Amino acid sequence: MQDSVFSLLPPLVAIIIAIWRKNALFALLCGVMLCHLMVVNGNPIAGFTNTFFGISGVFLSLGNVYIISFSLLIGALVTLMNQSGAVNGFINHLASLNLVKNSRQASILPTVIGTTIFTDTNLSMFTAGMASQKLFDQHKLSRARLAYLVDSTCAPVSILFLVNGWGAYVLGLLDGYSFDDPVGILIGTIGYNFYAIIAVVMAYYTAFSGKVFGPMKYAESLVNIDEKAIVKHVAPARIMWLPMLTLLLGTFILLWFTGDGDIRRGSGAFSVFWSVVSALLLLVALILNYKLMSLKHIFKVTIAGIKTMSPVVAILVLSFAFGDAIKALGTGTYVSQLINVDVPLFLVAPILFIAAAIMAFATGSSWSTFAVLIPIAVPIAQQSGLPIEFLVAAVLGGGIFGDHASPISDTTVVASIASGCDHFEHVKTQLPYALVGAALTIMAYIAIGLSF
Repeated sequence: MQDSVFSLLPPLVAIIIAIWRKNALFALLCGVMLCHLMVVNGNPIAGFTNTFFGISGVFLSLGNVYIISFSLLIGALVTLMNQSGAVNGFINHLASLNLVKNSRQASILPTVIGTTIFTDTNLSMFTAGMASQKLFDQHKLSRARLAYLVDSTCAPVSILFLVNGWGAYVLGLLDGYSFDDPVGILIGTIGYNFYAIIAVVMAYYTAFSGKVFGPMKYAESLVNIDEKAIVKHVAPARIMWLPMLTLLLGTFILLWFTGDGDIRRGSGAFSVFWSVVSALLLLVALILNYKLMSLKHIFKVTIAGIKTMSPVVAILVLSFAFGDAIKALGTGTYVSQLINVDVPLFLVAPILFIAAAIMAFATGSSWSTFAVLIPIAVPIAQQSGLPIEFLVAAVLGGGIFGDHASPISDTTVVASIASGCDHFEHVKTQLPYALVGAALTIMAYIAIGLSF
């Protein structure tokens, strides 16, 4: 069954189950089990045993452990910032600067915040959305517009400026191919990630011009905010921006250090992990110094923050396991040989982009999409001669587009909540923008493909 048409079965089954059950975790688990069952020619005992060792084997990689650990700690960092009042303090500081005097400036504010806080999408969305709600109301701008600006900057920027969990995660998926310069490949995807670039450009155009189209024109957003869930107290703004600055600078410094002066060759997972740890320790020290929370309360909130990331981390672990399993099954090798024979080279990137979009739309998870398709895209690139960065970027961009279009995507839900916008109104008003970006991206991939 290896390196044959049957090797397509696990990713197809994973996609079908994801569409049917709307559950990325269950879909990935089924895909992993089916892969290992096929590798041992249907032996159920060996298949189950290999599945167990395949999943537990994820933790044998130090890089994977770093990624899993810092993903959990990011949850603690974001929750502590919110519960301590640091986010509110940052928002109030922005308001005190009196930078917003008209509707254009009101639109620009969340757009700029969304493109500058790229270390964590949830933190970026909540900060941009919460800082702008009242301003949008004052200038008679719809909350749907706010949700669109937040959603169309935070996730695309996170996949472009990869000094964050997204970058470390994709590096983990590229691990195992014995690349001399995996960080260089990751950086190389930026120029080819047309959907993310177009999404950010369209958001800025909307913010500066004030022009909207489609259902957004007629949006009358419903403000539905749970006042009890909002942290009332305010802390000094530095309690938020100092740890964030530590996280950003620490990552670059450690990339430079571990890469012997070349950040492209640095250890991404190691660098982000220790930067997150440093930022978290600094945040705790600042909270204690300003007597905002007791040590016991900090510990309780930290555990709660870690728990919020548990479902994401579970998907992360299964994503790594699934990537390893379909490598063993030879799915990527078979598909690459098939495409080399039957598919024109200029259509390879558009096909990968569309496949990633469909899966991310169905599952609501771009990360699980990356796990399924990057191990297929890399062998295709190696066999066809197309740049690896080009095809990996097609998968990354397709995942972001699918996230933007999907009503069950976590980023779509968070953008709605952060903006105080009705969720389905956000989905309805953002979809035309996402479709335009996707259409332009496919045309760009075809044009680039014809040049190779």
